[in-house]
Amino acid sequence: MALRHFLLILLVVSIWAFNNIAIKWGLLDLPPLLMIAMRFVVVAIILVPFTRVTRQQLYYLVPLGFTFGFMHFALLFVSLNYTDAGTAAVIVQLGTPIAMLLAMVILKEKLRLVQLLGIMISLSGVVVLAGSPTIPNWWVLVLLLLSAFGWAISNMIVKKSPAISPLTLTGWLSFFAIPLVGCASWVVESDQLNLLLHSSWRGWFGILFSAIGSSIVAYSLWYSLLKHYNVNLIMPYSLLTPVLAVIMGVVVLGDSMNSYKAAGALLVIAGTAIAVINLRNLKMHARLPRFRYDRYRKKRTRP
Repeated sequence: MALRHFLLILLVVSIWAFNNIAIKWGLLDLPPLLMIAMRFVVVAIILVPFTRVTRQQLYYLVPLGFTFGFMHFALLFVSLNYTDAGTAAVIVQLGTPIAMLLAMVILKEKLRLVQLLGIMISLSGVVVLAGSPTIPNWWVLVLLLLSAFGWAISNMIVKKSPAISPLTLTGWLSFFAIPLVGCASWVVESDQLNLLLHSSWRGWFGILFSAIGSSIVAYSLWYSLLKHYNVNLIMPYSLLTPVLAVIMGVVVLGDSMNSYKAAGALLVIAGTAIAVINLRNLKMHARLPRFRYDRYRKKRTRP
């Protein structure tokens, strides 16, 4: 892998990790549903005028507005109002093994025994995290698990959908999520306009970083890297996101670190890594250039 691409990967996962910090800052000034609604407004304003969708694509984008926009993002923002950034990032990482289980049940995709073992390990990490004081109430854990479940369902929808470019997908699902999240904010929150007008830099930084940095810049870079490298080589790097989120939470926000949080995070991340990393494909990818060179050398030395 070229050094510049490796540095871009580190930049992307760092942006995703720091997004949790930016959200926590924003929540000091703004209620969670209002904040995520404004994030979707910013993304839609930037992307929707420059993208086009077909009627067939709309059948998939509308439900994504609910599963990805409301279930995943809105519930994540609400949960972050009650727990720390690192704990939330770790639990939401369960979206990956949950998606694998859904693919096995719905899409009839086969899972190897080692993958099932990894999923069981990651789920055991949630049991450990449930005892952490960073999760003050059981319903906060439920909200985070529902957020992970929303991410997993969204992956199933995207798998079944016709081809949609990443920026088009991001822009239009944000557009369809606006009325859902906006109505929820109107029902359970109050004084939204006044809070927006009198928000400090933290509120607007949280909105703009989440919308532009995380949604647009990071995902654009990520998908461009996927065009250059094998998926099995790139995807494991995403596991750095919760690790960096925990570290940033401790360093930047002063989040606490306890044995439950450390052990639970380790189990979730290690289990997810076992489930998603295909070592056989990684080895083949690593050996491929050498095999090609050997064939080339034999041709040159052939009498």
